[in-house]
Amino acid sequence: MYVDLNKELSDEQKAVKQRAHEFAAQVLRPASIELDKLTPEEVVGEGSRLWEVLRVAYDEGWHLRNFPEALGGAHLDPLSSHCVNEEWGWGSADFAISLSVTSFPFAFAAGRRDPKIIEEIVMPFVEDKRGRYIGCWAITEPGHGSDTLMPGTKYWTNPDMHYGLTATPDGDEYVLNGQKSAWVSNGTIATHALAFLGVDRKRGMAGGGVALVPLDLPGVTKGPPLNKIGQRALNQGEIFFDNVRIPKAYMFVDAENYTFAIDAVLAGANAFMGSAFTGLARAAFEEALIYTQNRVQGGVPINQHQLVQKKLFDMFVKVETSRQLSRATMLYNHGTFPPGTQYSISSKVYCTQAAFEVASEAIQLHGGYGLTKEMYVEKLFRDARASMIEDGSNDILSLTAAQKIIDQYIP
Repeated sequence: MYVDLNKELSDEQKAVKQRAHEFAAQVLRPASIELDKLTPEEVVGEGSRLWEVLRVAYDEGWHLRNFPEALGGAHLDPLSSHCVNEEWGWGSADFAISLSVTSFPFAFAAGRRDPKIIEEIVMPFVEDKRGRYIGCWAITEPGHGSDTLMPGTKYWTNPDMHYGLTATPDGDEYVLNGQKSAWVSNGTIATHALAFLGVDRKRGMAGGGVALVPLDLPGVTKGPPLNKIGQRALNQGEIFFDNVRIPKAYMFVDAENYTFAIDAVLAGANAFMGSAFTGLARAAFEEALIYTQNRVQGGVPINQHQLVQKKLFDMFVKVETSRQLSRATMLYNHGTFPPGTQYSISSKVYCTQAAFEVASEAIQLHGGYGLTKEMYVEKLFRDARASMIEDGSNDILSLTAAQKIIDQYIP
């Protein structure tokens, strides 16, 4: 276990952190390694260990970790949330993402404080102990990816850039048409989607909306699960909407408030990515540390050779700086309104890049063995590579953050 530089963690925070570590070590990591070897269809198939993980997670109440206590949730403080995210990322980046996304539509619905929505949508999820209600974040499209995450830039209000999935008002309902791409996390197993879609095309991406969509409605179909190089326990797949009707009450955010909403979501999602991939970086560093202690060359463990020691030190620094940046971001944004999205983006970009670099160096220290499927670092390397694209590619996110930084510091 790493040394936590924060000596002021409360006993409750330490307990949450330890519980999350045990869940990650005993449940998430073994299942993730097993599912990594399966086809995407087998991962979501009957009898798959995926469903066991969901059942355990829900039974232990992890799906409610960010829910208010009034609804039976733990409502973790930001430091405890960071600890959980890091431990889950240490155990399995793919499950860390999947389990965090699954509550997304229901947490959004809980924030509406509409008694009917609470009764129909939120409480069945809250009371679920078996993983029967699964959420997804339906934002990415075949023609749109990171450009959906650029509020504040000159592209945001370009009328030639708008969602392909649109919502058209019709009486007391909205009619949805279009599709979301194969990168929707939990896409093929989800029961409910939080769909980010077009409401007013003339405003470009700024004319978006956020709607809850039960995925058993007429007109909803799903594509096959996506076959990826990494994060294979994270089910992803496309969703199609053909004249799907939802009540107007299910449109949680309209075009007038969409820019603020996407900025807040971006701040939260990127902060999560920074903390979770701090965990992956730590996992890769620990694998390298253990291997270099046991691998002998020249009559001594290779961690006694200076070149290896320098590599280990550089990896250690990247893990520790990732933790400090991602923690500071979560703590700051928890009490800041509106959030400092540029800091969340900085955390996501830095920590995912660091995770990839640490995993790559871990393979290098393993030598030829690091390239084999038998070594855990090979999986960590593949899982880390995806992180620099998902939840917004690092390059495009940097442009969004740069504009915010420029706007903030112009006199």
